[in-house]
Amino acid sequence: MLTTSLDVESSAFEAASGWHLRPEGACNGDVCVPLPDGVRSSDGTRVQLDLLAERLGAPLVHDEERGLYAMGPATITGHALTSAEAPELELPDLDGNLFRLSSLHGRKVLLVAWASW
Repeated sequence: MLTTSLDVESSAFEAASGWHLRPEGACNGDVCVPLPDGVRSSDGTRVQLDLLAERLGAPLVHDEERGLYAMGPATITGHALTSAEAPELELPDLDGNLFRLSSLHGRKVLLVAWASW
């Protein structure tokens, strides 16, 4: 989730994260995490992203220069990945032919990502 403020609309958080805010806490599938006081606004329409990220075990970074906050996926389960399945990727190879990651289904694959910044 990308935002310019730590105070975000609950509906925007839900749409971006897949978590649903219910009376019992933040829920994703069968997992519900109780939320402490101060995470939700009194009317329930806004949440404090820093408090919520901490409770869910989600990384939160701030880019001061651009005035942006980014919250990553929750790791409440103790694992950074919930599965070892990669999403479908389709990219051109060095010859310009499209390559699909799924063509390697059933084989062990190491994905290396690099960025110049």
